[in-house]
Amino acid sequence: MIPYIRRAAALCFVLLVALLANAARVMVFGAEPLDDNPADRRVAITRWGQPRGEIVVDGKPVTGARDSGEQLRYERTYKKGPLYAPVTGYASQTYGTTFLEHAEDAVLSGTDPMLAPLPFWNDISRGRQPGGDAVTTIRASMQEAAYRGLDGKRGAVAAIEPSSGRILALVSSPSYDPGVLSGTGPKVKDAWARLTTSPNQPMLNRAIRQTYPPGSTFKIVTAAAALDAGAVTDVNAPTRTPDPFVLPGTRRVLPNEAKGCADESLAYAIQWSCNTVMAGLGVKVGLEEMVDASRRFGFGDTGLRIPSWVARSNFDTDMSEDQLALSSIGQFNTTATPLQMAMVAAAVANNGEIAHPHLVERTTTSGGRAVHTTGRRSYRQAMRPSTATQLQRLMVKAVEEGTGTNAAIPGATVGGKTGTAQHGLGNTGTPYAWFIAWAQAPDSAQPAVAVAVVVEDAEARRTEISGGGSAAPIARAVMEEGLRLEKARRG
Repeated sequence: MIPYIRRAAALCFVLLVALLANAARVMVFGAEPLDDNPADRRVAITRWGQPRGEIVVDGKPVTGARDSGEQLRYERTYKKGPLYAPVTGYASQTYGTTFLEHAEDAVLSGTDPMLAPLPFWNDISRGRQPGGDAVTTIRASMQEAAYRGLDGKRGAVAAIEPSSGRILALVSSPSYDPGVLSGTGPKVKDAWARLTTSPNQPMLNRAIRQTYPPGSTFKIVTAAAALDAGAVTDVNAPTRTPDPFVLPGTRRVLPNEAKGCADESLAYAIQWSCNTVMAGLGVKVGLEEMVDASRRFGFGDTGLRIPSWVARSNFDTDMSEDQLALSSIGQFNTTATPLQMAMVAAAVANNGEIAHPHLVERTTTSGGRAVHTTGRRSYRQAMRPSTATQLQRLMVKAVEEGTGTNAAIPGATVGGKTGTAQHGLGNTGTPYAWFIAWAQAPDSAQPAVAVAVVVEDAEARRTEISGGGSAAPIARAVMEEGLRLEKARRG
C-alpha cells in the first residue's frame, strides 16, 4: 500500500509543479498579450473605473468627468469643447484618444510610474494612482480671440511666444465638441458618423495636421535665404529682376498683383509682395541653398512633436528652375502647416533662432506635485541674427506702409507678411488667405507673440491684399491680447 501512496504523492507533486510552471509562464510571458486582447474587458473597466486627470488652461481645467453608472464608469467631459478641441483632442471609450488626451494619456489615466509615491509602487500594489494633470501653455483669452476671429470659417490660427516656444493659441475651425464621443452606445456612434462624414471636416486639426500652400508668406524664407547666401547684400538695392518675368525654361509669364515691381529691391518686394523679385531671388540663390534654408526653418521635419505629432511641411528637393521660382513664392509643391508658418514669424522675431514649440508646460500628480516640466530647448537656427534684424525692419515696413496695414496695433511694433495661395485647376479655386506676424510692446525687450493665420474660404479678391484683408485682422486681435497679457504679467 505504501508504494502506491508514494507514487500518487509523486504524481501529485509533478502535477503541482506543472501547474505552477504554467501559471508562471502565463504571468511572465503571456500577461501582456492577454492584457492587449480586446476581448479582455478588465483593462477597459480598470481604465475607466476612475476619473481621468485634467487638462488645464490658465489655471483652470477645461476637462472633467461624469459618473455614468455603467461598467465603464467615468466618461470624459469638456468645458468649451469646440474652443479647445484642437488642444485636448478626445478621450473616447469607443474610439480611443487623440492630441493631448493621447500624448499625455499615461499621466491623465494614472498609469505613469512617475505618479507613484515610491519607485515600483504600482508594480508592488498592483494598482494605479489617481490621474495626473497636464498644464498647457495656452492662454485662454488668446485662444478665444482666435476662435472668435475665424467665426466658423474654415481655417486655423497658431500663436507662439518666440523666446520660449510656448504655444499660446492653437485654433482650428470649424470645430466640434469632443464630449459627444466620450461614452459608448448608439448616440456616440451616430456622432462619430456625422463628424467623420461632414464635408467641413470639423475633426481635422488644421493648425498642426493640415498643410496648405503658404503663398507669399513663404517669401520671408526666401528673403532669409537670399540674405544669408549673399544673393542680396543691400535690401534697398535694385535686384535686376524684370517685369514681366518669364519663368526659366518656359514661355510662362509670372504675374504681379503689386505695381512697380520691375528691378525693385528686396525691401520693396516684401513691402508690396512682388512675385517677380522673390521668384528671381529664389532662382539666384539656387536649389541647394533654398532647400537648406527651408530645412533650417523646419520644412521637411517628420519628427516634430508638441507633444502631439505635427504634419510635415514641404519644400521639394528636386526641381527645375521654373518650379524653384514658383516654390520660392510659396506655390508649386510648397506646403506648410499654420504652426510651421508661426515658427517662421517667430524665427524673425527671435533673432533667427526658433525655440522648440511646446504645448504642455508641465504634468503633475492630482495633488499638484510636478512630474515633468518642459524646459526651453532650441529647435533650429533659421538664419543669421543680422539677417533676422533686417527682416524685422522689412516686415514692420509691410505693416506700417505696405500690404499688412490691417495688422497695425497703435503703440506697438508689429511686423507682418500677407499671402494669398491660389489653388485649383488654373488657379480658379477660392484663394487661401494667409498672414504671419509678430508684435512687441514699446517697453519690452523682445516680441511677445508670433502668429500665423490661414483662412481657407476667404471672401476676397485673388490678390496679395486678401491675406491682409481676411487674415490680418484675426492676427491683430490675437496679438493685441498677447500684448495685454504680457503687460499684465509685468505689472
